Amino acid sequence: MLQAIQQPIHAELERYASLFRSYLQSANPLLSAALNHVTRKAGKMLRPTLVLLCAREGGAVSEPALHVAAGLEMLHTASLVHDDVVDESNMRRGQRSVNALFDNKAAVLVGDFITSTALLAITRTASLEAVGRMAWLGQELADGELLQLDVTQRTTFEEATYYEVISKKTAALFATCARLGARLGGADEEVADCLERFGHLTGLCFQMRDDVFDFQATSDAGKPKGNDMCEGKLTLPVLYALRGADEAHRALALKVRRLEASHDEMQELVDFAVARGGIDYANAEMQRLRTEAMAQLTHLRDREVADALALYLDFVINRNQ
Repeated sequence: MLQAIQQPIHAELERYASLFRSYLQSANPLLSAALNHVTRKAGKMLRPTLVLLCAREGGAVSEPALHVAAGLEMLHTASLVHDDVVDESNMRRGQRSVNALFDNKAAVLVGDFITSTALLAITRTASLEAVGRMAWLGQELADGELLQLDVTQRTTFEEATYYEVISKKTAALFATCARLGARLGGADEEVADCLERFGHLTGLCFQMRDDVFDFQATSDAGKPKGNDMCEGKLTLPVLYALRGADEAHRALALKVRRLEASHDEMQELVDFAVARGGIDYANAEMQRLRTEAMAQLTHLRDREVADALALYLDFVINRNQ
């Protein structure tokens, strides 16, 4: 499916990949080793794909659109490096995290370097809209991380707060990819607004799907099962299960959130969430968001792009890693 999604922009993706690699180079041996480690796994290029498909809808994949794709992917990469320091995570995308391979000091500085390089890439678009949106996105990512930290201190279990966190930490990036791709490709405000909404909804689905992986017996998501609970994070399946739950399970959830739960207690909460229909609820929510996202595609003029974006959304929802 991914090949079919990327077919309309195959040549442009190759140009993007070359540009991305050219940005993340350094003569500093330690920094070079860290950058090589971070970029070793190219992944599926989902965010650059969204940028370039939306640029195609605007009319053409311009050179500025390629720089935006590289800049946004670098900002995302930097945020992951920093998040692993905050979360004290040892694994990322199936390999050791930068902080685990080196140390926290090096990881923070590597993340800072990648962030600065991302800003450099965005300035090469000569677009004030792109620069402003990039700055806004950096604020949203940091705000979302801080909100997530604050939630771990609360005694209530609110789905609205969960949505706020993933809107800032994940959906904002997808929305920005779609909007800036469209605008730098030449799309008008109306189309850019529709694609931004599509990106936002797709980002919500992406994070929900990622969260569901944490409840599966086996997962290729590049992180251990139960990793969210090990970090005190209660995601949508658990929050749904806690609706009207007895005090014992609510107390257990608070214990998990405060990092006081044993492995067996975390497994008990996982089993409780599954038994109470938490996974089914998360899947139903993704289908609800999919319906709204698909409606945005009816406004597009390029049917090949619209079809590719529809496949893109389904890939995000149904992916197994």
